[in-house]
Amino acid sequence: MIADAEMPGRDSCQKENESHSESDNDLENQRRGSQSTTASWKRRRDQSEKSRRRSSTTRSCRKIRSNGRQQQDEVEAVTLFEVVRMGKSAMQSVVDDWIEEYKQDRNTALLDIILFFIQCSGCRGMVTAEVFQNMHSPDIRRKMTEEFDEETGLQYKKFMVYPWILNVTWPIEMDSGDYPLTMTGPYWKKFKSNFCEFISVLIQHCQYTIIHDEYLMDTVISLLAGLSDSQLRAFRHTSTLAAMKLMSALINVSLSLRVQLHNAQRQCEVEKNNRSHNRGLEALVQKKAEILEKQENIENLMDAIFKGIFVHRYRDALFEIRAICIEEIGIWMKTSSDRFLTDSYLKYVGWTLHDKQSDVRLKCLIGLVNLYSDKECCTKMDLFTCRFKDRIKSMILDKESDVAVQAIKVLTLMMQNCDEALSSEDCKQLYHFVYSAHRPVALAAAEFLHWKLFCSQDSEVPDEVQERKDTQHISHLKTLVNFYLQSEGCTHSAYLVDSLWDSSAVLLKDWESMTALLLQDVGPEEEAFTDLQKAALVEIMLSSIRQAAEGLPPGGRCLGKKVQMGKERKSHLDDRAKLTEHFIVALPQLLAKFSTHGEKVIKLNLLQIPQYFDLEVYSTLQLEKHLNTLLKQIKEIVEQEVGSEVLEFCSKAYLFLSKEELAAHEQVELAKSQLFDQLVGKFNLLLKDFLHKGDRFDEDESYQMWSTLKRITTFHNAHDITRWNLLNSTCKLLKSGLEDGNVTEPIIIQAIKCSYFHIMWQLSKVSEGISPQSMQVLVGKQMRGFCYICRRYLTNVSNVVREQAFVILCDLLLVFSHEVLSSGHENIEPFAYVPEASLQSELVAFVMDHVFIPQDNENVNKDEECKVGILHNRRNLLAAFCKLIVFSVVEMDIAADIFKQYIKYYIDYGDIIKETLSRTRQIDKIQCAKTLIQSLKQLFSELVEAQGSNATRWSQPFISIKDLARRFSLTFGLDQLKAREAMSMLHKNGIEFAFRDVNAKGTNQPPSNLAFLDILSEFSTKLLKTDKRTVFYYLERFITDQMAVESGEEWLPLAAYRRSLLDSRDDDTTSTSSGDPSSPVQHSSKAASLKRRHQTEDSVSNEEQKGKSLPSFLMSPLTSTEHRDHERHARRGRGYTKETAMDQDGLQSLCSEYNNPTIMGNNERTVTEEAAKSPGSDFDDLNEVLDIDND
Repeated sequence: MIADAEMPGRDSCQKENESHSESDNDLENQRRGSQSTTASWKRRRDQSEKSRRRSSTTRSCRKIRSNGRQQQDEVEAVTLFEVVRMGKSAMQSVVDDWIEEYKQDRNTALLDIILFFIQCSGCRGMVTAEVFQNMHSPDIRRKMTEEFDEETGLQYKKFMVYPWILNVTWPIEMDSGDYPLTMTGPYWKKFKSNFCEFISVLIQHCQYTIIHDEYLMDTVISLLAGLSDSQLRAFRHTSTLAAMKLMSALINVSLSLRVQLHNAQRQCEVEKNNRSHNRGLEALVQKKAEILEKQENIENLMDAIFKGIFVHRYRDALFEIRAICIEEIGIWMKTSSDRFLTDSYLKYVGWTLHDKQSDVRLKCLIGLVNLYSDKECCTKMDLFTCRFKDRIKSMILDKESDVAVQAIKVLTLMMQNCDEALSSEDCKQLYHFVYSAHRPVALAAAEFLHWKLFCSQDSEVPDEVQERKDTQHISHLKTLVNFYLQSEGCTHSAYLVDSLWDSSAVLLKDWESMTALLLQDVGPEEEAFTDLQKAALVEIMLSSIRQAAEGLPPGGRCLGKKVQMGKERKSHLDDRAKLTEHFIVALPQLLAKFSTHGEKVIKLNLLQIPQYFDLEVYSTLQLEKHLNTLLKQIKEIVEQEVGSEVLEFCSKAYLFLSKEELAAHEQVELAKSQLFDQLVGKFNLLLKDFLHKGDRFDEDESYQMWSTLKRITTFHNAHDITRWNLLNSTCKLLKSGLEDGNVTEPIIIQAIKCSYFHIMWQLSKVSEGISPQSMQVLVGKQMRGFCYICRRYLTNVSNVVREQAFVILCDLLLVFSHEVLSSGHENIEPFAYVPEASLQSELVAFVMDHVFIPQDNENVNKDEECKVGILHNRRNLLAAFCKLIVFSVVEMDIAADIFKQYIKYYIDYGDIIKETLSRTRQIDKIQCAKTLIQSLKQLFSELVEAQGSNATRWSQPFISIKDLARRFSLTFGLDQLKAREAMSMLHKNGIEFAFRDVNAKGTNQPPSNLAFLDILSEFSTKLLKTDKRTVFYYLERFITDQMAVESGEEWLPLAAYRRSLLDSRDDDTTSTSSGDPSSPVQHSSKAASLKRRHQTEDSVSNEEQKGKSLPSFLMSPLTSTEHRDHERHARRGRGYTKETAMDQDGLQSLCSEYNNPTIMGNNERTVTEEAAKSPGSDFDDLNEVLDIDND
């Protein structure tokens, strides 16, 4: 028997903890292989009974009592916990050794199992056991506690594990949650699976022997029940997992016993039917009784685990424990449906469907998928299906996509195996999920749709009945087309095909049936296939071709795996070869049928098919005649159509078919040349007639010219047709429109585009070095001449022509700018073109007239779609001009007219203006600051001009300007050091603007622009403290003695700006309110104001004398109060000046003071450290910023 163990003291507990900790960190033992592990267990088995009792179950030694005296032996041992941690390769041998040890001394072996579960919980403390003597002892309940000892810092847990009372002691650090089931690393990543495997192997090897001794299982279940009731999550988590896996193993034992019982029952019946006397009948009856007894014992054990552990832990606070319980009960229901697949057990799964954690909900649904996949199980779940069907339907909208996928799978199985479980309305709710952006959800919904539309109608058709199979596919295609047209996402065929690709790939790859359905002539008795259905089928066919050739999901749908495996790539190549071989013959037939009377959508989709061809098939299979047929059909479409989209796809088809590396390149190039000869010849002939007839050129001829020129322009975008020299013809046409005004608007637009493409192709040739020198000179002349033409068309009477000319002109200026050409080939650098100032002014004026127009005044009677189209065009115009600003094609000062519209048109153009502002700030911060302050000055001047003397700081327009200044300030970010020069320049310009104009009412009135200082104060927060002082000194140079004593409301902007520049310790104590006109203003006498002013100046001068000097690039050029007074008296006689130079002598004086190390005190460290962050060149740069003489 295990001797009584006393409660350990503090020192002994710490010593034991240290020994366990050292043993657990022994990496050498962890690296032992399975052979050494098995050999160690065999050595323990071969020891004598006495040695085995002395051997330790840990890597250290255990002290035991024997024959009245204490002995201590050290024997090499490997615990069960170490076996599980090291791997399961020798686990079966270890379990067999343990069983043998249990048969010899069950108490010692059982204590090994107890220690195994304790150690698997991460407990590195000490476990002692005392024999339970008296069941009715009143101290038993008192001992079943779990408490913390503050004196020792240890946690204790006492609980009964029959026939012992265990006392587990561990350090409080174990509450951190770091235990084997949650630990990471190479030694712990497989611990959970090994732990579960050990329990299963243990029960499997004990199922015929010691599992029925009513001692082993009672003790283990009591231990797990006690640990699962602990407040420590490590004990609860580990013991619950062990109990659930133990339950699963016991169920397997129960099933084995059922098979044995069934066999015994059959043998008994056979013996009873035997007429002769059979002596083995009694043995069979006795064997049957033993099996029944074992079966009853197993049932009792399972009831004990379920009622003692599962019922309490399936709603545990830790979601991992709840997930374990629900996962295992699903396995129990599937394995032993006769016992567990009842409403009394299913309710736990149904209740947990509402769990807050997605992992728990996912385990519930996975268990239900396994149950609903068995039709026999579904017959026992009618009440559950009726009760929880609505909850499962709602879970397809779960925020976790994995849960939604499993919910759809459950509903799919429910529809397949449960009669009338889902109504038609329930099915419709699932259909639209095939268009989901999350691909797994879409695939699950597509499987549901596939079974509902196709599999439920008829059974699979054998391959040998090909005719019947083709008929079935045609029927399925019609069903799919009708579903696509009835669904809300009927413009997203790519999403539908991608969803159905896994479940309905055979149908979607049946392009022969699709082609036959499109080409067939319907008989009088058959239902006609409408044009809308044909268009939908062509869309689905094109999406299936794209999916087969590329194997990529449509845009916007997330891709689970990005790298295609070799097998998948081979499948795509095979599919591409198959579709090419089919559509090489079928596509010309389809184009011939739908080119004349078919819908435009059908033509567009059919023209996209050639880009997925494997063009090598033409030469490999000698199908060049079919290529000629295809080119002929495309040419006929070009001659018939004038729609932009159809012509663009025809151009793309020619471009794809004419790849140089293909054998059919020359054949396609010849067809292209014939087409261009025909189009250009027709256009030149019409142009000649137009120039000859003039006003007598009728509408039909004008239409012919427009349609021909549009076809040429569309192809010129992707094909080089410069050898036909169309630029001369289009320029003649454009000049005629400018001089005579007899060219229609559509023709002018196409002529401008065609000329632009011609110049771009010429520039491309020059950059590649394939043009002669004479051509290079010609390109420059052509570009400047065409720019002049576009500039003249900016004043055309047609708004569409003006906008087209503006966009083309902006693109040309951008392409031929210095910045773009300098980064390209050296051959095109001489073509750099800088627009003159007049052209820049015309461009910005065009933007102001055509972009910044209130829509309420113009689009009152227009619908929303029309308004969106107009706004889109205007955004394109603004974006084209902003690109010129960003790439320095035009001067940055021009952007002031754009930036000042930031607040007023924030909803329409705020993103474009903000991005432009950000890019310009990255190019040149100082110039950007000048541009921003210029825009604010323009707005302020417009406000003063509009309202005159009635303009107040509290009017709505003035508040809007302040808001704009605040937005501008935020664009400079949080790093004040990076923007210090720009901010200094901004404040300098703002101060000069505020004091620039004298008030017409007299010199005793504030300057006309003094209120601008209130706007300027929005940028004060972006100044460093040292820069604030510098700007403050600069402001003081503009303030006369008379201004210093003024205290009226009109002087509040000056006081507010001064306060924004002063620190709290340097505040001049002037109390003002600049935000609310109703707030009281504290007025003081002139003498008091003057006195405070002199006190402030004296304090500043005293601080400088004490060593508070500033760096040279942050200092004011003023050195004394007398010097400033002298300048004030000088300005008093001549009024306010527009330009006032800083005193360079004073600046040099302060610089010399700063460079003298003897006057720098400890209080200057912060200032110098802040200034030292900027490079040395900033000293001179910022002096130049603040020196108006250098402006």
